[in-house]
Amino acid sequence: MDNWMSLFVEDNPWIFLILTVVFGGGAAFLAGKALATGWRPFWRLMLYMIPLGAALRFLHFSLFSGDLGSIHYFVTDTLVLAAAAALGYRLKRVAQMTTQYPWLYVKETAVSYTDRA
Repeated sequence: MDNWMSLFVEDNPWIFLILTVVFGGGAAFLAGKALATGWRPFWRLMLYMIPLGAALRFLHFSLFSGDLGSIHYFVTDTLVLAAAAALGYRLKRVAQMTTQYPWLYVKETAVSYTDRA
């Protein structure tokens, strides 16, 4: 395995891709959308990713004999989860602001909106 890849992956890149990115990222994405739907603040989302990262680290440990106590891989997993959650949160928030307040905001891109001029 390449040296740069070992920053993210313990043993097998497929395990990281499927378990962390697909399953964990999907759960984090849905959590981000759910918090945005409830008009919760963004900082709560980042707080909720810490236990989700710990649960994901436990799945790596229990299913694939990963290192449970590795702070490095816990932080890596949690950052991937935080990025997916932030994307879900932002997509939902842009949709909320532009549909509920169309006289104030217009959608600029998928992740941004601007004041209606």
